[in-house]
Amino acid sequence: MEEVRETSAWVARNSSHVTIDSSGLEKVVETMKESIPKVEWDYEGIHYFDNGPLTVQYLFVLDALNFCFWPDKDLNYDHLAKGLKEALLNDHSAFDADRLQKYTVIIAVGNDNQSLFSGPQLRELLKWPRSLPLEEERVRLLHEVGFELERSFEGKASKLVESCGKSAVKLVALVTRHFPGFRDHSMYKGHQVFLYKRAQIFAADLWGAFKGQGYGEFNDIGSITMFADYIVPAVLQQLGVLKYSSTLANAIQASSEIGAGTEEEVELRACSIFAVEKMRELLSIKCGKQVLSVELDLWLWSVGVQCPSLQHHRTLSIYY
Repeated sequence: MEEVRETSAWVARNSSHVTIDSSGLEKVVETMKESIPKVEWDYEGIHYFDNGPLTVQYLFVLDALNFCFWPDKDLNYDHLAKGLKEALLNDHSAFDADRLQKYTVIIAVGNDNQSLFSGPQLRELLKWPRSLPLEEERVRLLHEVGFELERSFEGKASKLVESCGKSAVKLVALVTRHFPGFRDHSMYKGHQVFLYKRAQIFAADLWGAFKGQGYGEFNDIGSITMFADYIVPAVLQQLGVLKYSSTLANAIQASSEIGAGTEEEVELRACSIFAVEKMRELLSIKCGKQVLSVELDLWLWSVGVQCPSLQHHRTLSIYY
């Protein structure tokens, strides 16, 4: 995770479109001094949990698919979490490694627009009435997860977690080594930047779901950074922590798509990581309390999802 912190700090120091406002950061920390907000994992009650290996399998599948909802204005993370939960409640073998490799998309062929498919449809699994954003990529990632779990971890995400020796950092390294779809990094001004949003959030989801016990026990959970997505940068900007160039602000205001890997997109994500790390440091100095980046991220994200008018950047990406 030091790679994530160090490369994000480098982006923040060399950023052209996003800056961190020190005074804005100080003001936010001042408001949090007396009572640091705590948000419980699954405060919405939308996730599957049985306190065992099936929950680990569920969370890994969930985090493999946890990206890019915005192209469908009616779709959000809650639909994914609840849809997968219901699928698992209906069929406990739904996420078995061999089953994950059989999900397909509906592909139009020929002039008659007929559909060919050989297995259950992902959108049917989620009970979604139309195509999902980046649907083919989502199916590809399900295949990848199923194949590699079967090949290297006896088909079980729980075996993957057990092999990390209660280290969140090692778990992130294992996930990114074995599952290419989790390798969330970019090139920025000639430097490689590591972000690892979905790999980190898998560790955080385990920690939150199991309340730091069993499959969620990590001796180094404090090493995990915040999870650079759409929502948290927008909340940080609304709070006055992040400042955007006029060009970037106008693009977000106009709901224009910002390309994956562009300077603007990398800066939005990396500067958010750096800002939350600075927030964490300031809280420690001013309050004498150790706050996890995971906890700050969950609070910021919960603020964002409760604000329907929040305007976030729009990027087509499998990483968030």
